[in-house]
Amino acid sequence: MTNLFILIPVALFLGAIGLLAFLWSLKSGQYDDLDGAAERILMDEADEKPLKDKERGTRPRS
Repeated sequence: MTNLFILIPVALFLGAIGLLAFLWSLKSGQYDDLDGAAERILMDEADEKPLKDKERGTRPRS
């Protein structure tokens, strides 16, 4: 029985910490754009160009 007097407040304290961490993540915008990263990986970016031989540091092909 005395164990319950220790375990119940500890459980409530840990639950409150978890709730505060969840509310903080909501407030800081962690869940704003769930699909953005998943879709961004599939899109080709137009500004990606192959490196020229000078930029790559190799000799030009003959």
